[in-house]
Amino acid sequence: MENIGILGSGRVAAVLANKLAGAGHAVAIGTRDPAQAASKWSGARVEHTEHAEAARRAAIVINATPGDTSVERLGALRDELKGKILIDVSNATLRGQNGLPSSQLYPGGSVAERLQDALPETAVVKTLNTMLFTVMADPGSLRIPPTAFLSGNDESAKAVVARLLGDLGWPADWIEDLGDITTARGTEALVLLVPSVVRKRGLVPFALTLAR
Repeated sequence: MENIGILGSGRVAAVLANKLAGAGHAVAIGTRDPAQAASKWSGARVEHTEHAEAARRAAIVINATPGDTSVERLGALRDELKGKILIDVSNATLRGQNGLPSSQLYPGGSVAERLQDALPETAVVKTLNTMLFTVMADPGSLRIPPTAFLSGNDESAKAVVARLLGDLGWPADWIEDLGDITTARGTEALVLLVPSVVRKRGLVPFALTLAR
């Protein structure tokens, strides 16, 4: 079992923290107001603490902060994240008037690449950003098997992340390793499909899948 830090305390963080803690991992949620977050928590046993402390204690850190501010926030934790695996599940987008993604914040690149540049001594792995947050920890809820894509420069880090995805309910043959961190450009671009999907289907569980 791993010590896992999750940065962020929104819906994505809550879903991942609850499932990973239920699988036996020691999970600390990093948030700006630990006491308030703890008072509202009703899931499996986790700890709420500040961002820096959650990152410092963990061997694996999950970035569940908004992608448009992730580089600045996590760049400030460079020392705490040194030598760690950072799982980035964010998407960095500009928002339209309806609050849905309208364009990418980093055209020609990705937030995952920006994080890897800002954190050269951290192994960044991109995954789980091509689905509604509920599917991240319950992929079997969909009628068609979804795909969890992996992007990262460190092969051993990606292997660790693939095993952790197993604890979230992802069979090995539902995981697709795309290659190095630059391949995150493709999966992050897929978020631009979301507004059309939501307008047509509503906010129901969905994910991208690679038909083989």
